[in-house]
Amino acid sequence: MSIERLNIKKSDFETASYYDEATLSHRDEGNTFHIVEKGTIHVEIDFRRYEITAPAAVYMHSSQVHRILEFEDITVCSLAIKNENLNPEYLKLLEELTPAAPLKLTKETNLVVSDISFLCLNFFTQKDNKLSFYLLKDSCNTLVAFLISQFLNQHQLEANLSRFEIVAKAFKQLLEKNYCIIKRPSEYANQLNISTAYLNECIKNTTGFSVSQHIQDRIILEAKRLLYHTNKSVKEISFVLGYEDYPYFSRIFTKATGMSALSFRKKNHE
Repeated sequence: MSIERLNIKKSDFETASYYDEATLSHRDEGNTFHIVEKGTIHVEIDFRRYEITAPAAVYMHSSQVHRILEFEDITVCSLAIKNENLNPEYLKLLEELTPAAPLKLTKETNLVVSDISFLCLNFFTQKDNKLSFYLLKDSCNTLVAFLISQFLNQHQLEANLSRFEIVAKAFKQLLEKNYCIIKRPSEYANQLNISTAYLNECIKNTTGFSVSQHIQDRIILEAKRLLYHTNKSVKEISFVLGYEDYPYFSRIFTKATGMSALSFRKKNHE
């Protein structure tokens, strides 16, 4: 666990030690929460661009690739916490929330976040306190819990979900765990104990896209992440994603993105 508050001036950013890490696409170890307390920042998360203006909160799962594009002078409080230090229930909720769009904080909500952040920062510096680890862990979990509650407010409560939406949510959770090994819509339908036709009806009704399209989109997203973030060859990436037929995977990627995997890597590393 670590937490810090940074005041970053745009004029000083390029000379900062973390400039390269922040502006190049990367993944963070563990779960990260960024509370934008002042200013505006432009970021790219999983190849989608966001303009985030304070007060706001950003959650990024350890699987997500991101980078800073541009910002004005900003103040950000950043928390990084590994899975083993999170309350299991909170971790489960975060898995369900991912990917979460940046959250705009109200004035009242921001005050609560600021108070809890202050506690976390205070306990983080108390190295001589024999219970410092537990104080930090508990306060950070409190901050995470409160932020989760605010992210959940952006979503419908499950009690209000239609049958189609409940099935779509269950499919999304299965897909996130199995996209590397399960490629057929029928296999997801079997796990959900429904017909393939009904699964497709639910997904199309709630998202506008077919089950097959969602499976492909998730695979292509992970392929982009690996091309962007790692030095793995395209052949290695195809194996990681469950394709022993490397040329077949290459054709899928090209059809989905309009460019070859190598061209994508070159374009995004320029």
